[in-house]
Amino acid sequence: MLTRKRFLVALAVLLAFAAIGARALWDPDEGRYTNVALHMLESGDWIHPMRSDEVAHWTKPPLTYWAIAASVGVFGYEPWAARLPGALAFLATTWLTFRIARRLVPGGERSAAIIFATMALPLIAAHWVSTDFLLTAVVTLALWGFVEARWGPPGTSRRAWVFVMWLGFALAFMTKGPPGLLYLPVLLLFLVAAPGEDLPVRRVFWPPAVFAFLALGLTWYVVVLIQTPGLWDYFVGSEVVDRIAGSGFGRNSEWYGWLKVYLPVLVIGTLPWTGRMWRATRRLGADVPRWLRSPEARRAEDRRWFLWLWVLVPLAVFCVAHSRLPLYLLPLFPALAILAAAAGPLVLADGRRHWLWLGAWVAVMIALRLAWAAWPTDKDAGRWADAIRERAPGAVTEVVLVDHPPLYGLHLHLGVNVEVVSIQPQSADPLQSRYDHDLAEELAEDEPGRVFVTRVRRWDALVAQAQALGFRMTPLGAPFEERIIAVVEQPSAEPGAPRL
Repeated sequence: MLTRKRFLVALAVLLAFAAIGARALWDPDEGRYTNVALHMLESGDWIHPMRSDEVAHWTKPPLTYWAIAASVGVFGYEPWAARLPGALAFLATTWLTFRIARRLVPGGERSAAIIFATMALPLIAAHWVSTDFLLTAVVTLALWGFVEARWGPPGTSRRAWVFVMWLGFALAFMTKGPPGLLYLPVLLLFLVAAPGEDLPVRRVFWPPAVFAFLALGLTWYVVVLIQTPGLWDYFVGSEVVDRIAGSGFGRNSEWYGWLKVYLPVLVIGTLPWTGRMWRATRRLGADVPRWLRSPEARRAEDRRWFLWLWVLVPLAVFCVAHSRLPLYLLPLFPALAILAAAAGPLVLADGRRHWLWLGAWVAVMIALRLAWAAWPTDKDAGRWADAIRERAPGAVTEVVLVDHPPLYGLHLHLGVNVEVVSIQPQSADPLQSRYDHDLAEELAEDEPGRVFVTRVRRWDALVAQAQALGFRMTPLGAPFEERIIAVVEQPSAEPGAPRL
């Protein structure tokens, strides 16, 4: 007999793994994370993230890369292996949502887990290679440790759960840097506003737990900062200040960008439970002023107060920051699921037709994953790999993209190094430059097996610069997606013999 608990486990596993390998990697994001992980795996250097054989990639700490590299190392160069850490993070977060809801909304833990596991945004993110689901899992682990330390039953080892909390924050810092600690002020604000005798603020800073956080979360940073001149300025200037108050890397930095990005995420991303979320927020306008005025109200409703702090404090920061992307909100979704569960019992328990309705939603989401895999796009690294194989006259050892956005997914699908070069000479700081080097440096390397890719509109400029350097570019077949795939003839080669 399929009990409710077994049903929940089966549902979560189905949603985590259904169609996980149906789609090739899509550039730039999936390809970039996988590419760096593969460089770690192939070189054996697990400390320095590299985007090519020569150039480091410092935009994120290494935990996500380690997870992807380990998965591909065990299961092979397959898209599903690169996505496996995200799928496991989805399962872990669903389980953690259940455990947290058991303390905050007793009796609603199964509802909370079902709601989280079937929301649109987690279902999409589970099969997207990025840092965001791993970050969500470890942040939720940290918050679970706090919840158990604060609301655990009598006899709970508060210190052990505080240790779990700091472990989660250390992993979060190793996943995404300072944004991983955004949820620590939530806990401190909660403790100041709604103090409890069992867990005062000073106990949260239990020295052995804080020391473990420093050892696990900061050691990698100390090592690479010592080894890499200028890296501190890059971490602080580009990866923190610029994302918060600067250009935001062109990620919806307009004053209205928060509305354009986050409102659809909160409405569409919470489907099919958006109605329940609306019911959960109806009292919020009256509750927040009352909570702010009355310490007694905060203590009496401390669980709900905590959940809304979990949502509203990070959301306010995301809205103010100039870098805005939909998956930034993913760590809020366990709290949203628990709030939705607190709005009342799921009607799914009352009749078969409601379970059929949920089954139809799950089927639709899996079908959308399959449709997504069949969607024609120039971001599909699998299609690019097929196009290059069809045109290349011999074995390909490297793909060189000339004044072209990265196609790092080719590293997994072709098993080759990928470099991005500029036709014009480059002298920019390697920590900031989007290029590995320039065309002259690339041609001087005299490496066999290279394939060059550039846009049709840049072809004449590429040919002219190559000729000026004493080389000849030869196109391979018809353009693909308005790009030309070519090889280069070296000055020493026999006439008509491409260097491939």
